[in-house]
Amino acid sequence: MAFSHARSHAGIPMLDSALPLLFASLGALWTELAGSLGIFIEGFMSLGSFFTYCLMVKTDSIVASCLLSALVCAALGFLSAVFVQASAVNPFIAGLALNLAADGLTNTLSQIWFGAKGVLRNGFFFEIPARAGSLQMSFAASAAICFVLSAFLVHRTRFGLRLRASGLSAPAAEERGVNPARHQIAAWTLAAMLAGIGGSYLMLRVGAYTPGGVSGRGWIALAAVYLGFRSVWGVGAAAFAFALVERAGVIAQSVRGLPPTALLGVPSALALVFYAASCAVREKRRRRGNAP
Repeated sequence: MAFSHARSHAGIPMLDSALPLLFASLGALWTELAGSLGIFIEGFMSLGSFFTYCLMVKTDSIVASCLLSALVCAALGFLSAVFVQASAVNPFIAGLALNLAADGLTNTLSQIWFGAKGVLRNGFFFEIPARAGSLQMSFAASAAICFVLSAFLVHRTRFGLRLRASGLSAPAAEERGVNPARHQIAAWTLAAMLAGIGGSYLMLRVGAYTPGGVSGRGWIALAAVYLGFRSVWGVGAAAFAFALVERAGVIAQSVRGLPPTALLGVPSALALVFYAASCAVREKRRRRGNAP
C-alpha cells in the first residue's frame, strides 16, 4: 500500500503536490539571489529521495532518516560549490553535470547496496500510509518555518544583504569588502539541503524509492523563482500555482473523453516558458544597461 493511496483520507491532495515544490523552489531562490541558477536542484531532489530510503532501512526512523539525508545533501552541495569556486568552472555546466552524476550515483549505490536499480521498497514502509496525515503536517510546518527564516535572513540580516549584493554584482560587492564566493557556497549548501528535503517527501508520499520519481520538479522549481518575482513569498505562491496545475492534470485523468496525460505535462511546459521568458528579460536588461 502506497502513501498516495492513503492521502485521500489522511492528507490534503493540494498540499501533497505543493510541498516538494515549496522546498525545491526556496532552494532555487537562494542560488538565484547569490547570482547563479540552481540547475542542480533536480539532482539533489533525487539524492534526497534515495538517501532517505537508505537511511530509513538502517534506522527505522522517519525523522532521523530525513534529517540525516538533508545533512548529506547539504554536505554534497557544499563540496560541489567549493569545487566550482576553486576551479572557476561554469556554474550552469556544473549544475547539469551534478544532475547526471546524481542519476549515476543513485543507480550505482542501489545496485551495490540492494542488488537492484529499479523501485526499492522495505517492509518498514508499510507503516507510512497510516501516518500520512501527520507526516504531511510535519513537512508543511517545516516548510513554513523555512520560508519565515528565509524571509528574515534575506531581508533583515547583514548576511542576506551581502548575499543579494553578491548576486547583483560580484565585482561591486568585492569592492565593499564582501566575499561573493563565500556567499555563493552558502547558497548552494542551503539549496542542496532544501532540495534534499523535497526529495524526502516525494519518497515518503509514495512509500518507496522510485528512480525518476522527481519527474522534472527541479526544473519547475527554477521557473517558480521567476514566476514569484525572485521574492520569498512570491516563490511560495508560484509553487502552489504549479501544484494546482499538477492536481488539475491528475483530476483530468478521470474525465471521459480527455486523454489521461492531457494536463500532466503542463507544469513542465510552463516551466520552460517561464524560464525562456526570464532569460529574454534578463538579456534585454543587460543590453539596456550596456547601452550608451
